[in-house]
Amino acid sequence: MAAGDDPVRVLLNEDGHRYEVWTGDELAGFASFRKGPDRVTIFHAEVGPAHEGRGLGSRLAAGALDDLRARGLGVVPSCPFMAAYVGEHPEYADLVRE
Repeated sequence: MAAGDDPVRVLLNEDGHRYEVWTGDELAGFASFRKGPDRVTIFHAEVGPAHEGRGLGSRLAAGALDDLRARGLGVVPSCPFMAAYVGEHPEYADLVRE
């Protein structure tokens, strides 16, 4: 990692019902969800204006979807950004539920 680069992490905030993308110690964005028995509905995702244009939305989406896969859950991507992300990344198509 180059000097001055902040590490990017995607974390599950179970109590807040959202996935969060962090750069260093700064919250850069989040994806809010509702959890069902076998799936999670992601209904809103956003990256703060100060962090736009850096690919953090894509990192957030991939991190959330990878975590859902690891936990054996499907996804209902009702947020337009998440729906577009899944549509552009067929490796996640198997997670989509109605």
